[in-house]
Amino acid sequence: MAVKKGYKQTEVGVIPEDWHEVRVNDLEPFITSGSRGWARYYSDRGELFIRITNMSRATIYLDLEDPRFVKLPTTSHEGARTCVQNGDLLVSVTADIGIISWVSSTVPKPAYINQHIALVRLPLSQVDSKFTAYFLASSSPQKRFRAITDQGAKAGINLATVRDIPLAFPPTLAEQEAIAGALSDADAWIESLEQLIAKKRQIKQGAMQELLTGKRRLPGFSGKWEKCSVGDVIEKAFCGPSPTCEERNIHGEEWGVLKTTAMTWEHGWDWTKHKRLPEHYWNQPEIEVHTGDVVVTKAGPRHRVGVAAFVNYVPDRILVSGKMIGLRPNTKRALGFMLAAAISAPSSQKFLDQRTTGMAESQVNFENGVLIGTPICLPSISEQHAIGSTLSDMDAEIDSLESKLAKAREIKQGMMQELLTGKTRLI
Repeated sequence: MAVKKGYKQTEVGVIPEDWHEVRVNDLEPFITSGSRGWARYYSDRGELFIRITNMSRATIYLDLEDPRFVKLPTTSHEGARTCVQNGDLLVSVTADIGIISWVSSTVPKPAYINQHIALVRLPLSQVDSKFTAYFLASSSPQKRFRAITDQGAKAGINLATVRDIPLAFPPTLAEQEAIAGALSDADAWIESLEQLIAKKRQIKQGAMQELLTGKRRLPGFSGKWEKCSVGDVIEKAFCGPSPTCEERNIHGEEWGVLKTTAMTWEHGWDWTKHKRLPEHYWNQPEIEVHTGDVVVTKAGPRHRVGVAAFVNYVPDRILVSGKMIGLRPNTKRALGFMLAAAISAPSSQKFLDQRTTGMAESQVNFENGVLIGTPICLPSISEQHAIGSTLSDMDAEIDSLESKLAKAREIKQGMMQELLTGKTRLI
């Protein structure tokens, strides 16, 4: 394919004729890898220790929400060698090769890197290191890192490989800084949306804790909640088979069975945690899970028994297993999300736990009738609908923000493609 006038074909792709193509080593950088010596053990306090888990392909900025610390010996040459400075580039060189991070002034100092990271310190009078970080995180350089990995470099890359990485730069520092600034603004936009979504989720979680337990009542509702049993508010309870299955999700017209990990305290309902049933277990609609049902684990390790999840979505042809109980609420008495919350309440969990049996804590169970007889408390069906509407409105707001976040990420990727190849010039 012919190269458009004003551009040239290079090792890093088509770039403007006035851009410079160099290799990392041509810039005479300081390059080192992290410590294998003094930093072998974490400490509760001390200096920040940067790991690959602090790096992300989504952004060049470090994520330090889960910090680790090390104690630096006073005579350690390793400390001086592996201590980061503002503007340093970090490159993952083992396992997940080619993750790029840029050390900003907000990173607490001193901070050190571990042995899975290479540090590249460029002469800042010649190039803008933030631009370089964005460039290395862009499509063409990342393809090179993937190619290295695909060739069998699972153990990692060495510093010689890092020195040989090709780069391309606009002719002036001002243009490099303008591009880095534009992409940094896009990152800030994305981060602000992520923080807002996290805040909205926390608000929703707090609202659920209060509304689903009666600690907070919506306007127009008062009075005590009704005491009843699970059996009083359901149309039916059902269990299924637990055969040896193919460990994959179903396709086409196949039938599947849920794993107990489809219901967890931490993450709620996850219908993808299922496996393919042998054909002679197919076509059992009477034990098929429907949207609106509640599924409760009844066998397994003690901490995993009695977990109740509301089925807010499930595809066709998924069955409950013999290690769980499916509940179909009578929607004139109970909505699924309220029933799941009621079963999850401390008093109901205590009732189930006291009636759970087994020879070892790693494998206990309760009978179906125990769950059916579990005492619960529920508000009127009209209050349940009002609570559901309130939570649904919160979900809709979060969904809208997540759509904006996805669009923001798409826009940033488009900006990187345009700005880091010179297709769009800011100066």
